[in-house]
Amino acid sequence: MLISVPYNREQALAYANKWALHYNPRYYNFAKIGGDCTNFASQILYAGCGVMNHDPYGWYYANVNRRSASWCSVEYLYKFLINNRGCGPMGEEVDLRDIQCGDLVQLSLKGQRFEHCPVVVGVQGPRSLASIFVASHTRDVYYEPLSNYKWADIRFVHITGAKK
Repeated sequence: MLISVPYNREQALAYANKWALHYNPRYYNFAKIGGDCTNFASQILYAGCGVMNHDPYGWYYANVNRRSASWCSVEYLYKFLINNRGCGPMGEEVDLRDIQCGDLVQLSLKGQRFEHCPVVVGVQGPRSLASIFVASHTRDVYYEPLSNYKWADIRFVHITGAKK
């Protein structure tokens, strides 16, 4: 029987604060082979929930050769979070007004597929692209306004909790 656990947004943000402009040596740096943004987002999610899903189509990281596709692929992470009924984090797509710190933003830069996944690290005032601040790897940023990004499509993934 699975037990629901809350997503600890404070721990997720503490991890983002520590590693946004540096790379945790425990994890492989994918920046030069396609991008590290979703790997970093997954690290933040793991810091906030402490649970991985080791099923073949789950969400996990042991090393560069033993990891799930959802750990470092924007689309696979989205599908995992939205459809997960097993162990690990769960999420739902929400409107901009419902985004919170520790949630994910996924961007389609050219309109063909979603390919970038920054994490919300700050929200100031009423929700707008200028009041939401993100952290990301590959183009390493911390506390950058979401309004600085140029994108063709955008979606917001609210992390609802996890199961272990």
